[in-house]
This record gives sequence, C-alpha cells and structure tokens, in this order.
Amino acid sequence: MSYRLQGAIVPFRWTSIRHHHHILSHFNSTHRYIKARIATNQMDPVQVSEKVVDDPSSLELKKTAIRTAGPHKLQVIADFDATLTKYWINGLRGQSSHGLLHQGNPEYDTKRQELYEYYHPLEFSPSIPIEEKTKLMEEWWGKTHALLIEGGLTYDAIKKSVADATIAFRDGVVELLEFLEEIEVPVLIFSAGLADIIEEVLRQKLHRSFKNVKIVSNRMVFDDNGCLISFKGKLIHVLNKNEHSLDMAAPVHERLGDSDEPFDDYSSMKKRTNVLLLGDHIGDLGMSDGLNYENRISVGFLNHNVDESLNSYRKAFDIVYLNDAPMWGVVKLVSQLCPTGSR
Repeated sequence: MSYRLQGAIVPFRWTSIRHHHHILSHFNSTHRYIKARIATNQMDPVQVSEKVVDDPSSLELKKTAIRTAGPHKLQVIADFDATLTKYWINGLRGQSSHGLLHQGNPEYDTKRQELYEYYHPLEFSPSIPIEEKTKLMEEWWGKTHALLIEGGLTYDAIKKSVADATIAFRDGVVELLEFLEEIEVPVLIFSAGLADIIEEVLRQKLHRSFKNVKIVSNRMVFDDNGCLISFKGKLIHVLNKNEHSLDMAAPVHERLGDSDEPFDDYSSMKKRTNVLLLGDHIGDLGMSDGLNYENRISVGFLNHNVDESLNSYRKAFDIVYLNDAPMWGVVKLVSQLCPTGSR
C-alpha cells in the first residue's frame, strides 16, 4: 500500500453501490430526489438575473441532440479551481488547489511565491506570443516542481495544507457527481495544479470517492516515507490542459483506496462525442481540444468582475452563471439531458 492510501474512506451520504443489484433502485431514488427538488424550486435557486443564456435557441438544439443520443454518448469535462470549488468563502477569496500548499519550509514557500509574482503577469500578458508564453509556462511549472522536491515536500504537509485551507465545493457539486456516477457518465477534472492535492481535497471535504471521476493533472511520486521524489508523466500547465493530456488521467478511486474498476478507458472516452464543459475562464473552453465532439454545451462561472467580463463570457459560453453561483443549475441541466429511463 502506498503512503497516500493509508486511512479508510467513509461514504459521504449513501451506502456503497458496489453491489450491482442495488444500482437500479438507487438510480431511480436519485432521480426522484432530483425531480422533487426541481418541482419545489429547490434545485436551481439561482435568480434569473444571475443566469445568462446568449442564444437560447442554439442551447435547446444542443440539449435535444444530447438527450436523444443518450448518457452513453456523454462525458463531462470540468475545471477544478473556482469551477467545482467556490470563489468566495465567508467573504474571503477561496484558495486554489495550488495556492493552498505550504510545504513546511518557509524558505521554499517564499521562493515559490517569488516565481508566482514573476510569471503570473506573463501568463495574462496580451503582448507575448502563444509560443513564447507556452515556453514561459513550462519554465514556471518546471521550476516550481523542482522547488517542491528540493524543499522536501511530504504528503503529511499536503494533508495539513488541505486541512488548514480556505477551500470548499459549490453547493450541489456532491449531488452532481453522485448523479453522474449513477448514470455512468464519466467526469474528467482538468487542472494545471497537482492531482495529489485535488484528491486530498476530495477526500477531506467530500469523504468519499467516485468511480467515474478522473483527474488530469500533474502527479507526484512519493517514497515509502511519504517524501516527494519526482513527478510522473508529462508536464501539464495552464496552456495545455486538454484531452491531448488524457494519458495522464487516473481515476480518483485508485488514489483513495477504492478497488472498483473504472467503467471508461481512454478509447471509450473518445467515443463519447457529446460534452458538457464546466469552467470559470474562457480559456477553459480549450479543455475539449483534441476531442472530435458532435455537441458541446459549455457552462461558464463568472465569479467576479461581472460588468467588465459578461459580454465576452456570454459570447463564449452557452450558459453563464454569475457571482459565484451554486451548482444546482448544472444538476438540473444534467437531469434534463439524461432523463430517467434513457440509460
């Protein structure tokens, strides 16, 4: 057993669904629960003014096409920070999965912060060509990873960082992931951060795993003492996190001690040509690059600077939720795309 797998995983809300004879009845009860919440207006408490659809006719056509094709043709692609997680928490800016890390060595925390202050403005500079910017991002990520190794990062430091972090999932995220698991729709979480931290956030905040969720992010390799010794596979940064990086994907349940086999592999993911994409930056639309999709519904979370950014977001995304909205609207959308009996 690897270092990170120590400790049991406690089911979050429902008992295990590993036994197949329970799946159908559990699915039906889940669907009844969602439909009941929709009927009582509890599923989507977002006010009309906080949801923007620029082209309703186009959206309805996409919804009809995806619903007709069925859940077996659908996959969900989601950004993690400020998409699945909240942007604001009790009036404070929520931390990112990368920003929350304290490696237990103040000198190296300072060095990583200095790299951030140098490279972060370059990431958003409109005057730097994309080829040059890509090299800069590779340089930034490479130096940061080297500091984590040199500074002696341990998995215990990751667990403590997550425990102390100001990070939380949007209301409705758990229900969304549970529902997608029930109808066997895979979820790919793309992140330019660190998969091990995201998995620890899922473990500590949700206390359960999802056999249909895979993380596409940078993965760490720890020794038997829980010390970081290297990184696995290709480097994933903000400009290359898309389905070209799918060979880096690994199911969350493998990291969290669940032995069930995932029901989707790389080849079958390519056959799922309908996409529901969730992001908080226009650049997140590139997460579906490399997938020859037939229909894509994109949902954007515009968490701040609404007046300045709304026009560009509404043109880029099919649906835009404003002001750090909950996930209930997406849960409702998925229930419409995958109605009961369509499996």
